[in-house]
Amino acid sequence: MDVTVNTLSEVSREVEVTATAADVQPHFEKKYQEYRTKVEIHGFRKGKAPLDVVKKLYGELIEQDSLQDVATELYRQAVIEKDLKPIGDPTLVDMNYRRGEEFRFKVQYDIRPAVTLKSYKGIRVKKPHHTVTEAELEAELLRLRRANAAFEPAAAASDEEHVITADLQDVDAQGMPLIGKRNENVRFYLADEQLEEPFKQALKGTSAGQDHRVQFEHEHGDHKHTVNTRVSVKKVEKVVLPPFDDAFVKKTTKDKVSTTEEFLKNLRDDIHAYWISKSERALLNGLTGELLKMHDFAVPDSLTRAVLEGLLKDMAQQYPKKQLPADFDYDRFGQENFPYAQAQAKWALLREELMKAENITVDDADLEKLAEAEAATIKIEKERLLQYYKSSDQIRDRLMSDKLMQRLLSAAKVEEVDDTTLLPETKG
Repeated sequence: MDVTVNTLSEVSREVEVTATAADVQPHFEKKYQEYRTKVEIHGFRKGKAPLDVVKKLYGELIEQDSLQDVATELYRQAVIEKDLKPIGDPTLVDMNYRRGEEFRFKVQYDIRPAVTLKSYKGIRVKKPHHTVTEAELEAELLRLRRANAAFEPAAAASDEEHVITADLQDVDAQGMPLIGKRNENVRFYLADEQLEEPFKQALKGTSAGQDHRVQFEHEHGDHKHTVNTRVSVKKVEKVVLPPFDDAFVKKTTKDKVSTTEEFLKNLRDDIHAYWISKSERALLNGLTGELLKMHDFAVPDSLTRAVLEGLLKDMAQQYPKKQLPADFDYDRFGQENFPYAQAQAKWALLREELMKAENITVDDADLEKLAEAEAATIKIEKERLLQYYKSSDQIRDRLMSDKLMQRLLSAAKVEEVDDTTLLPETKG
């Protein structure tokens, strides 16, 4: 077997294999035996026909049908013989077979890029600081009051403090109902910031018994589709907000807090903790962003595609039956998310090199400390949780990443700034 390796790019290679008839024959012999057990030949019981008869009748068909499997086996052999270092899934790009003579094929594969670390200690990075405002406190308190509100019948939805119960029937462009596309007793709180504006405008001022046609473009993550539905209003209710007093506080906290003053202090502390978490995330994002800008190297497409596939799997979890819609635009998704996926793949490669340079490791003591900290939260016995952590590569990777980031942050020059634009997102 003759093997030639060609360089396609910094991170991709092509291996060209030329195998003689003698090279491929042992592989074909295995395929003959496999087919022999399956084929039925007149005059013989199933699977009992002589091998020579099977070869004579079906040999060429068997060979053609098994070429891809044989190519895979020969490629694996070439990888060992030439000490190749492929990553990701290889791609068979060409195949040429002449029976009784030779079998030629080409396989393209990615390799890990050479990553040369720059001087990464002392990086300047900004940490955003956010001061909790009275407006935030009032908004959160209003949200809690709404969550504990009472409802009373209303003639019409005169303002946003109304809830409307309606049946939804999806229709086509001509207004004809679509079979299986009906949802009954759907509740719409007009004050809900997540409520689509076309729905809100259609429902304002409405009364029970009224029908509305609503049509608009709905965006779900990176996916967009047309909503065309008939809304049949069944009930309108006025939202009656509870007064903010000690009784409200005791009820919502199950008597853990008894006064409005203490409740507001705790609420402010919770909001502050929220922003602290956001700030820490922004700091880490800023640090990784600076590290990525410092290091310029090619990223294999196979790694980027793997990240995209992971994003698609995560997105599918948000849909019924954990499946993306039939009309989901995979091409558009790939184009829009390619830069992000490529950055994630690049960071994974860079992170590995940084871990090597910093000699980041995880031992049983680290796992035990984590199990002790998390056992009570997730309500699992510490020893049982520890055994799981010891067997989990994902947990070890998480701990190593945490160690690395703390190591890098300790060596960075962090500047705290009052700049909420640096935060990952606003509070919702």
